[in-house]
Amino acid sequence: VGIVRYEYDFPENVVITDKTRHATENVTRVYWEHLGKPIFEKAVDKVEDEALSPYYISMHLHHQGMYLATASLLKAWKDRKNCRFDEIRDRPSNPKNPSQPTEGTQRVWMSSQMLYGGRHCGVKQLLPVDNFGQLTVLHLPNKNYRRVGKQGRIGGNDNAPKNEFSDGTEVFQRSHPLLLKALELHVEMKKEFPNLQKSNIGDGGQYTGVRVVDTDVKRHHFHKDHKTAFEKRLNAYKDYVSRGGYLIE
Repeated sequence: VGIVRYEYDFPENVVITDKTRHATENVTRVYWEHLGKPIFEKAVDKVEDEALSPYYISMHLHHQGMYLATASLLKAWKDRKNCRFDEIRDRPSNPKNPSQPTEGTQRVWMSSQMLYGGRHCGVKQLLPVDNFGQLTVLHLPNKNYRRVGKQGRIGGNDNAPKNEFSDGTEVFQRSHPLLLKALELHVEMKKEFPNLQKSNIGDGGQYTGVRVVDTDVKRHHFHKDHKTAFEKRLNAYKDYVSRGGYLIE
């Protein structure tokens, strides 16, 4: 089962405040990666399998945020021809220019292309029609919908407006320090309720939370060496696990 990404199409030229809140009157969720009308010809595909077709659809472009799979499916994909889904690996790239991906970025590769691509696993994307909206996920940066119709982007052409990027000189105003941050509340609750400090510990004292895997993905072709930062974060994660999934200040 796939989980499609969405954003909210706030006006590009307005900062939403109490003074401009009426600008949100027509703001709605948009699935910016999936364009074209009629929708069921250009953006969405019906599933051909007769047993599944009353309950599922697929997106014409199979980009998505993530997927759900059972243990039996993961085992089947491991043995599926050309799939190698159990192997964490880098996205396909141009042999002459390894930094240039040939089938999308690493995120696209891991979330969809490796699983659905015809040259790879070739699995069929299924999206439930009865609760489609519940199985979607907000793309937190909420910026990609603004790319649509720009040069080099979805729906754009050579005569379209250019897509502008940061030049590093931008200065941003921070939010008010009185705002309660989720991480701050998380830490304080762990302090006030000691039983929560071991909430990620199962039988035998083993950590049962989210696992981070150290892979052998090659990083030599990156322009910037991230090895030091990677090792620092991995060590911080190991400390986190040793505390039973308990964050400290």
